[in-house]
Amino acid sequence: MFTSIMIKDVPEQDRPRERLLRYGSSHLSNQELLAILLGTGTRNESVMDLSNRVLMHFEGIHLLQNAAIEELTAIKGIGPAKGVYILAAIELGKRISSYRPNERYVIRSPEDGADYVMEEMRILQQEHFVALYLNTKNEVIHQQTLFIGSLNSSIVHPREVFREAVRRSAASIICAHNHPSGDPSPSQEDINVTRRLVECGKMIGIDILDHIIIGDLKFVSLKEKGYV
Repeated sequence: MFTSIMIKDVPEQDRPRERLLRYGSSHLSNQELLAILLGTGTRNESVMDLSNRVLMHFEGIHLLQNAAIEELTAIKGIGPAKGVYILAAIELGKRISSYRPNERYVIRSPEDGADYVMEEMRILQQEHFVALYLNTKNEVIHQQTLFIGSLNSSIVHPREVFREAVRRSAASIICAHNHPSGDPSPSQEDINVTRRLVECGKMIGIDILDHIIIGDLKFVSLKEKGYV
């Protein structure tokens, strides 16, 4: 008869649930947190061993955050139920990290702009071009993803950027896009697109305040670089 190895079968001092209750979730390793989600192991391995194998498959949590259900269930010992638990936990974590309070966010510096979009954009696997539309108090009144794909001046058309600004009666715009490589160093095309948008903004009367390039927990402000 098939029997799975559950968390309760792990020695008490090593049980992640008990450790969480005793010390708090921040004291648990990624392996222990994942073991709690999985709940049980398999006939031949403990839940801790299974969680470790899942993490090794994804080389840690960085790639796990983009896992698909098909990739998870292809791992021996991970069925649809366990896969769903993992995906639900990942999505909940993403939503918590990107949650914005009801009061409007004020952007006073490039750091403020980068902080607003960092957690959402740094994990994207393709380039996304996002516009933040601000009122006269520099409060974010709207955020919109306008383009997905490699940035170039033929794709990022000023018409699309400023159309939403006019609809929202925005006073100014902060543009942002991510570099999936993690390196936010601007390319010549990034600079060309920025200059084009700045010039169009001057003609329309809606300022481009900055163009922020998002990397992996780091960013570059093209305003600080002198291109805005």
